[in-house]
Amino acid sequence: TPTSSQRYRAVWRWHFYAGLFVAPVLLVLATTGAIYLFKEPFEEWRYQDVRTLAEPPAAAPRPLAEQIAAARRVRPDAPVMSVIPPTSPGRSTRVILQGADSGPWAQGISVYVHPATAAVLGRIDDSATFMRVVRTIHGELMSGTVGDRVVEIAACWALILVATGTYLWWSGRAARNQARRKARRSPRIRLRRLHVLTGVGGGAVVVFLVLSGLPWSGVWGDGLQRIQDRTGSTYPSADDFPHTSTPLLSGDLSANPDSKVPWAAERLPVPASQDGHAGHGGGHGVLQPGAVPVENALAAARPAITACPPAECDVKVLLPDGPQGVYTIVTDPRRDPSAAQTLHVDQYSGRVLVSYGWAEYGVMAKVVEQGIALHEGRRYGPANLVIMLGACLTLITLVVTGAWMWWKRRPKGRAGAPARATSRRTAYGVMGIMAVLGLLFPLAGVTMVVVLLLDWLVLRRVPALARVLG
Repeated sequence: TPTSSQRYRAVWRWHFYAGLFVAPVLLVLATTGAIYLFKEPFEEWRYQDVRTLAEPPAAAPRPLAEQIAAARRVRPDAPVMSVIPPTSPGRSTRVILQGADSGPWAQGISVYVHPATAAVLGRIDDSATFMRVVRTIHGELMSGTVGDRVVEIAACWALILVATGTYLWWSGRAARNQARRKARRSPRIRLRRLHVLTGVGGGAVVVFLVLSGLPWSGVWGDGLQRIQDRTGSTYPSADDFPHTSTPLLSGDLSANPDSKVPWAAERLPVPASQDGHAGHGGGHGVLQPGAVPVENALAAARPAITACPPAECDVKVLLPDGPQGVYTIVTDPRRDPSAAQTLHVDQYSGRVLVSYGWAEYGVMAKVVEQGIALHEGRRYGPANLVIMLGACLTLITLVVTGAWMWWKRRPKGRAGAPARATSRRTAYGVMGIMAVLGLLFPLAGVTMVVVLLLDWLVLRRVPALARVLG
């Protein structure tokens, strides 16, 4: 019918321009995401000389304080951010010193220490590793906050592309069947069929991949955490810790991806150590006079840790930040996020002040944590990794075939965009639906407004641009 034809044309125009503008970013995100899925096995192989001992030590481990002191001698001016004790006798101790970077993907200097001799096995600048570069490109296009916003815009538009593409596939089935009968062997038809079948077959996984990655984004992710604060979380509030001198949150303690608290605990208020030592100086990683050793803080936390088998879980200790700082102990399971815990331990008394885990997570936090584990391809082992890799390859195929189809069909000297819908009612109806999507994904909504203003104020008023862009 004329109305359905007008609607198809309006949706196709949005799909065309959205795909054309965000395709390069989506291609980068899918490629770097596919590579980053293999971070753990790659780094185990690449740094096995410092992470794995030649043979299990016969002697008992040296105190962690002695191992930390050995690591500090590598860079005496760098504060100690965290320490990751070995999970088995054949592993080294990892001490992370503060690096030069700051921000959401900040890395440090990892010093690996032999636990039995406290000898330094080697150091790695985590900010210069291959996977660090891949993650920075994936998360912010190596452009800081601006890059983070561009990534979020592209991710949100990817969801809109799947939605509009699904509509185009469903409403255009009859026309495609007729065209296929007329030109079964046409390269253009085969290319379009590949694009359609890839989108139909893998669209749902792509949607999950994008939605599970959005909690890391700046605007949408922050908004989600605020909603969790108000509706779905059961963790303690700042009122439970009257001695906290600043509104410090657990997520502020470390931005290092290898030594930070889980997403669900990032807005957990950090209590203060209280034992009459508030007058002492010192910064992050400098233990105060009277502070208990790292081993004591770990020993105090062990009974509160419900599930963290050494073969499947790392225990990471963030050292106190200043006289009122606390030991922050994070259990980091490689697969099941329900085993993760965040504990704050008084640095003077060794008393556990907060133990926050799966039982305290709200429904939204549990969904996000499971989504993150699935997104990273580690929740269900190799099967999960293969599915996420398939989602990345699906997105790459959609981008490449979409761009190829446009290149083959575009008229000379023009963009080859679908014509505007001539029915205002239809155009406004489609714009209304897009507005709803824009409210769900604010940065995508902002770009919609910008595109409409450009179309109304510039494109329609400049004949040369109107001819090229349609």
